[in-house]
Amino acid sequence: MLAAICRLNSSYMQRVSAMPYSTGVKPKTAIVMLNMGGPQTTAQVGDYLHRIMTDRDMIQLPVQSKLGPWIASRRTEEVKKKYQEIGGGSPILQWTHSQVSLQYKPHSNYIKDGKPTNKYAQYKVPRNIQFSMIERWATHPLLAKVFAERILEKLELFDSKIRNDVLILFTAHSLPLKAVSRGDTYPHEVAATVAATMEALNLPNPHRLVWQSKVGPLPWLQPYTDDAIKSYAKQGRRHMILVPIAFVNEHIETLHELDIEYCEDVAKEVGIIQIERASAPNDHPTFIGALAEIVSNHLTNGPKISNQFLTRCPHCVSKRCQSSKDFFRKLCGNVDFNLQSVVSSG
Repeated sequence: MLAAICRLNSSYMQRVSAMPYSTGVKPKTAIVMLNMGGPQTTAQVGDYLHRIMTDRDMIQLPVQSKLGPWIASRRTEEVKKKYQEIGGGSPILQWTHSQVSLQYKPHSNYIKDGKPTNKYAQYKVPRNIQFSMIERWATHPLLAKVFAERILEKLELFDSKIRNDVLILFTAHSLPLKAVSRGDTYPHEVAATVAATMEALNLPNPHRLVWQSKVGPLPWLQPYTDDAIKSYAKQGRRHMILVPIAFVNEHIETLHELDIEYCEDVAKEVGIIQIERASAPNDHPTFIGALAEIVSNHLTNGPKISNQFLTRCPHCVSKRCQSSKDFFRKLCGNVDFNLQSVVSSG
């Protein structure tokens, strides 16, 4: 999740604001929370897959304009079935609305049914906006604490005699090896969250970091989560917890891939005695507190944009990546910027 922070000195609030701007001298702050998203209904699955498979910032395919739509069309019915099995759609939007409304409860008069509501009928592009960005917070103490609390909830379900021996498998979305070789920081940032969580947990349980959700024939970061469950079963490990360490709310990769495909199908296949899946942070009070503290500290101490974010991978040759860095450097810097183009392209 990424939050873009906008300090406003105008009479009107940007349309994506979580609360409208009221006339007054004091600058207002708008917080835009971004998530990957997902289809809210099965009817939206086809378009959702088409947009992913044709977006080169999401996935890069040969002859993408032809192959992308073909893959999306071919997978639509299968993916529709999976969404139907978890309730008919992705809950990401609902969880995000809940996180917003709980995080900014003092401003709840601006929110109806958990949805941001703009009280102004007309819209005008504000002229004096300052942007800043929170793009990573992998080792924040409250993030580690909420994952530790989620693990403890599931450890309580195991017999006390074997509780300290329960294997904790931290599972995160995998990444193509070509991205890892390019120098992407994602794997070590996920590992840093795992280390912080185990420190907060302060228990002797063994743990490993594994990877899920591989797509396509190319090699991705391993070991894969399902393969790890099978291999540990062969080693005699029959009690384990899956922890979705890189996800902040439930969605198809927790509710279907982890809960149904792994905790039910794979676990039964290899004779696991007990396997539990820790809940994502969702609307846990500790997680809501983490979001609020991160934003508060950012507004007080900055930076508007980090040098880490602006630094490209050592083997990056993507012109799109360079233009993206240049865009955000300009957006978050005190330089002249055509806001109309930002709003139009967003």
